[in-house]
Amino acid sequence: MRERLSDRVAALRLQRESAHRTRIRRIVVRREGVRCKLQGSVRWLLNFCSNDYLGLSQHPRVLAALRDMDAAGSTASPLVCGHTVAHARLEEALCDWQQAPRALLFSSGHAANLAVLQALLGKGDACVQDRLNHASLIDGARLSGCDFRRYPHADAEGAARQLAAHPEGAALLASDGVFSMDGDLAPLRELAVVAKTHEATFYVDDAHGAGVLGEAGRGSIAAAGLSVADVPLRLVTFGKALGGAGAAVLGAADLVEHLLQTARGAIYSTALPPAQAAATQAAVALVRGDEGEALRARLRGNIARFREGAAARGLALLPSETAIQPLPAGDDARALGWSAALEARGYWVGAIRPPTVPEGGARLRITLSAAHAGGQIDGLLDALAESTGGQAPEGR
Repeated sequence: MRERLSDRVAALRLQRESAHRTRIRRIVVRREGVRCKLQGSVRWLLNFCSNDYLGLSQHPRVLAALRDMDAAGSTASPLVCGHTVAHARLEEALCDWQQAPRALLFSSGHAANLAVLQALLGKGDACVQDRLNHASLIDGARLSGCDFRRYPHADAEGAARQLAAHPEGAALLASDGVFSMDGDLAPLRELAVVAKTHEATFYVDDAHGAGVLGEAGRGSIAAAGLSVADVPLRLVTFGKALGGAGAAVLGAADLVEHLLQTARGAIYSTALPPAQAAATQAAVALVRGDEGEALRARLRGNIARFREGAAARGLALLPSETAIQPLPAGDDARALGWSAALEARGYWVGAIRPPTVPEGGARLRITLSAAHAGGQIDGLLDALAESTGGQAPEGR
């Protein structure tokens, strides 16, 4: 007898509920800087779970660029009639900033990763990835039909072994630049050597590095002293440090041209709104300039203040030097309890649970911004110490 999908989803819902893994969307009704008001709440919360690392989502110049455009939508895919002057100017600005020959815009980083891996790889090829890569890189490899292999987190020698085990066909080595749930950096220099040694194309998802790391905020690749010659393809997203939405893949001209011709996520999707392209160009200009450098310096200071304060209060953070500061809870219910206790004290911090993180890896994912004031960080630290009892499980 055929299984009914309604019965299946009901059983899965019960499993999620019993494991404390039901996701709930919160409705933000108003934002003012790092303060948020949620629907149904009379109080404001200090937001420590946003990826707006430089506070650019509400910057006056970014908002002005958004308002100045005369069209709400692009009306078509880029290869039909959706590619406007605003899109072309953004690609040029991204290339100049990232010191890359070509750029191609996508609706999101997730769509870009799916499109890139499916456009470049197929049966008989190999894709080797860090075990903690973003889900979109994992899904893209699986959808491509290639031989998909994963190596232990941040283990360049493990990546080399996996590539050596698949000497035939084309090969792509893919890694996050900054890992979104742990906040640590990939060993990009070592991985670049591995890729070159094994004649693999190196692709870096720099969603959480672009804007905040490296000279002029160019990201983790620049911070590692690497260029397009070392990393022929990179992903830059607009929804983190740039404060907007969308993404771009940048790199070697021949590879990006191939994506333009074949990447399904770009060909069969409506282009970004021109207003979003203009706003992102304004954000890129800010990130590259003196104001961007000042914001990055403030963010670095906030990170140092938070980590020093956490150590003084006995909070066992994971070893991250980026804006992503995870506090391990281990147990899903414990992470949810900590998050609820913080919210009762006026702080919004997300509880991250499997499958977003490995089993037993539930945590609070605390994210810092240049827009946070020192007193707000100190207040969060005190609330964390009170909510967790000053104790947290060691390790992941």
